[in-house]
Amino acid sequence: MEHFRNIGLIGRLGSGRVVDTLRRLKRFLLDKGHTVILEDAVADLLPGHQLQVCSRAMMGEICDLVIVVGGDGSLLGAARVLCRYNVPVLGVNRGGLGFLTDISPDELEQRVGAVLAGEYMAESRFLLDAFVCRDEEQLGSSEALNDVVLHPGKSARMIEFELFVDGQFVYSQKSDGMIVATPTGSTAYSLSAGGPIMHPKLDAVVLVPMFPHTLSSRPIVVEGNSEIRVVISRKNEIYPQVSCDGQEHIACAPGDTLIIRKKPQKLRLIHPLDHNFYAICRSKLGWSSRLTE
Repeated sequence: MEHFRNIGLIGRLGSGRVVDTLRRLKRFLLDKGHTVILEDAVADLLPGHQLQVCSRAMMGEICDLVIVVGGDGSLLGAARVLCRYNVPVLGVNRGGLGFLTDISPDELEQRVGAVLAGEYMAESRFLLDAFVCRDEEQLGSSEALNDVVLHPGKSARMIEFELFVDGQFVYSQKSDGMIVATPTGSTAYSLSAGGPIMHPKLDAVVLVPMFPHTLSSRPIVVEGNSEIRVVISRKNEIYPQVSCDGQEHIACAPGDTLIIRKKPQKLRLIHPLDHNFYAICRSKLGWSSRLTE
């Protein structure tokens, strides 16, 4: 197990509960003899802290561990930057569902203390790279831990497009768009659109059509290293958008091509030893417990 000495703190802005948790966490880590480094965006929320402050990218270079306090959205934003640096990330839940940020603030010191003592499990989660091209020229790019979504933006009209996987034509479709989700994102927007739940260890990507104009169109699960290409028809009268994790957006035009591939770098996610994916699904999705005798 790694020795975590330099620990970075990232927190969701605009939440008093997050600030309270950051204060507790800072005090706990300093009392344990760790070096605490604050992200510049949250440093002003802790006046008089007298700690080192740096950008999120620099945090990836100098920290042994980064702790994100917030919801899954906060961790998604951090993951897209920190995956480049192979730094492990631990999430403290101060948001909603908490599929990724799985430490409760009620058990903050106990759970974080156990991780710092080497009692944790680590896993790798892959991300997706998304590129929008026009006549072989790249117009924009971003990455996603959960999903890449082609959607009509503010328009209520459908999009017509063609789908290719590894250069092979799959189908043409009229729909509200397409969700391309990782196993991590299979419990997010993809699930709401009727996609399958995929275990995080799977090396696969799911393609989920959004309200397709045909009853036979269903989600497709493909190999994780597949190249997915979505060609937006020139006949479209609207200008769709591509959203990555619902946080980064790229504008498209009729005739543009969306290319999606697995990102070379992976996120290193830290969990407590009793982390259980199925238990999280039961808790967050309201699944029934075992039958009583």
